[in-house]
Amino acid sequence: MKYRTLAAATAVLVATAAHAQSSVSLYGLIDTGIAYSSNARLNAAKPSTGGGTQWQELAGTINTPRWGLRGTEDLGGGFRAVFLLESGFNSTNGTLKNGGDLFGRQAWVGISSTQYGTLTMGRQYDFMVTYLAPLGSTGSGFGGNLAQHPYDNDNLNNNMRLNNSVKFSSAPFHGVTVGAMYAFSNEAGDISNNAAYSAGVTYTVGPVNLAAAYLQINRNPNSPNATGAASTGDGDALTAGGMQRTYGVGAQYMFGKSSVGLVWTHSSTASVTALSLGGSLSNGALPGPSNGAGNYIKFDNFEINGRYFLRRDLSLGAAYTYTMASFSSASSRANPHWNQGMVQADYLLSSRTDIYLEGVYQRVGGGNGIAAFDAGVFTLTPSSDNKQAVVSVGLKHRF
Repeated sequence: MKYRTLAAATAVLVATAAHAQSSVSLYGLIDTGIAYSSNARLNAAKPSTGGGTQWQELAGTINTPRWGLRGTEDLGGGFRAVFLLESGFNSTNGTLKNGGDLFGRQAWVGISSTQYGTLTMGRQYDFMVTYLAPLGSTGSGFGGNLAQHPYDNDNLNNNMRLNNSVKFSSAPFHGVTVGAMYAFSNEAGDISNNAAYSAGVTYTVGPVNLAAAYLQINRNPNSPNATGAASTGDGDALTAGGMQRTYGVGAQYMFGKSSVGLVWTHSSTASVTALSLGGSLSNGALPGPSNGAGNYIKFDNFEINGRYFLRRDLSLGAAYTYTMASFSSASSRANPHWNQGMVQADYLLSSRTDIYLEGVYQRVGGGNGIAAFDAGVFTLTPSSDNKQAVVSVGLKHRF
């Protein structure tokens, strides 16, 4: 009897120890607010219909609502199995984001080592998002979605993910972290059509953070591959056309929880036919041949940002971005340029809940009458002219 009792106790202890070495956790964020927009088009696809004031309840003024599952299992020898499944949703009506895909934000599995780094496979963010975006105000920065650069042309607001990708990010070595990834086209007979690759490096020394990143998406505009690395079926595409290149550098100085930062990015798309304006490629259609032959567009974004904590629970933030672009097609040319300012006040009610007030003003010049170059903040209804102001007050809760 004693042996049976001892065996049962041992089995319980072993099971408990095994469970302690593995974990699965549920997490999420809900961000909902009331937003005012000026000059909103009465018909989003037709600026000629004029514009007016718009008031709306809005999900994700700063952070897109999401929930997810993350897990880890200790494999021994310093290695762990890791996974993450993340779903985006609209907190104003309960619908799914990312084209209705259940885990459209992220879905990956991999192996992690404290000594070497992490290797993952699945639907993931590129290194513009992972390494560079935290130094700016948009995306994972404090300003979030409303602070995105025009059309999110550099993906710092992480609107685009890469499917079919393999990604490696090293463990830090004397403050340096490096990473590289490749995303497969998954197309028979054409391994390069909508394949992508990205690389990046970060360096942290004391209060200084530096980062650089690169992203390239290879696409054939005459034979679109909608199921490749950068899918057009999930609503994440930033541009339509041919090869897309994006790269940039950034620097940030921390003093306590407060920070100041500088970011420069460059992006270009060959044979471009549309930009994501108001969250839709149709609103950003560009003039030119239907196949985009001879068309191109390029952007340069220059951002300065800062956030200061007046108290542990109250911060003020601001960012200014100047964006200049060059567009050319067989029928039209333009050199638009954007001035965009953002200000924010954020008050922590607790470690997980805060209220915020954020405003953005954007003005565009040099658009040459092309409707795609009208002002447009995040995925809100585009402006009917060259300027738009947006003010939002909202509540965020993390769990």
